[in-house]
Amino acid sequence: MKKRLSLQDKAVLALKEAVREVVERHKKTGRPLSVLQNGKVVKMPSSHIRHKSK
Repeated sequence: MKKRLSLQDKAVLALKEAVREVVERHKKTGRPLSVLQNGKVVKMPSSHIRHKSK
């Protein structure tokens, strides 16, 4: 029997999928991605973006 996901679990899954899509889109288009590093926002060149598989 499948376990039903809570609303919180569904929200977390939706956010992870949204981030994955944004990262993929930036990598494909060559646009830099703004990320938080050491407490500061920096623009990461698309060539430095590593793709994580699911």
